[in-house]
Amino acid sequence: MRVYGELRKKKNSPGVEFAIGALAAVGAGFFTNPVDVVKVRLQLQGELEARGTYKRIYKNTLHAGYLIAKHEGVIALQSGLVPALAFQVVLNGIRLGAYKSAQRYELIVNEQGNTDVLRTVMVSGTAGCVGAALGSPLYLVKTQLQAQSAKSIAVGYQRDYAGSWDAYKSLWKEGGIAALYRGWNANLPRVFVGSATQLTTFGLVSDWLHSLDIFPDRPILLTFLAAAIGGSCVAITMQPFDVLATRLYNQQTDAAGKGALYRGLGDALIKIFRTEGLTGLYKGTFPTWLRIAPHTVLCLVFYEKLDQLYDRIR
Repeated sequence: MRVYGELRKKKNSPGVEFAIGALAAVGAGFFTNPVDVVKVRLQLQGELEARGTYKRIYKNTLHAGYLIAKHEGVIALQSGLVPALAFQVVLNGIRLGAYKSAQRYELIVNEQGNTDVLRTVMVSGTAGCVGAALGSPLYLVKTQLQAQSAKSIAVGYQRDYAGSWDAYKSLWKEGGIAALYRGWNANLPRVFVGSATQLTTFGLVSDWLHSLDIFPDRPILLTFLAAAIGGSCVAITMQPFDVLATRLYNQQTDAAGKGALYRGLGDALIKIFRTEGLTGLYKGTFPTWLRIAPHTVLCLVFYEKLDQLYDRIR
């Protein structure tokens, strides 16, 4: 059985856990943002059009990356990087901070010191939702900037922002706080499912690997393996909600701030399923996996290393 002896000895403050989680996520986000750009483009391709009735500009993940670099320049693969990293600070600072704090104080472990599934799901999922709600304006601008492209390869609704600051100013002029938080609940199902799947699976796999007593002196390797499995599971469970979030955040809005295509999550789900079928809700699954699996690994490994560094210098 795994016992969190070391964690009990090192009870960092919530503020420290937030900072470590935020820094780890920023490091991971920088490397995985290009795949996120590709994923958004694939999810918007053929929006509300039946399969086989539209021209597929992007044939697959690699082709999408190639076209973006060719028509918009390599730097376009880092579109939306600033709000994306800022969102990582808010989201993962809160959810990783809450998860690690709950773990250290044994709030999400059972009497044997192993991961308690229900409590871990609730803590990680709820903390993720809090972070997603607070960081919604950042995710909104990130998505819209990543969708913005050259006319020859454009998919989805297009805007003409000069950059992140211009996007925020434009949204503020449209409707102030209400415009910045437009569709704020679109990301909640995505983050709850993704966060709960990721961290619960990570905890369970970590327990299992520790019980095998393999690589006892290489905790980073164990973290790497557990994070890789956790990240891969997220790509499957979160994908439909990821598509919904992308569509809702990127859609055109009228003067009253209402969506031109979707009234909300339920309406989006029904319309996508009816016109695009089940496969419509799984568009961009491979780039989602290609992004979230490495992101999970990098984020949790960076967290482990930063935590070790903090423990040495404090």
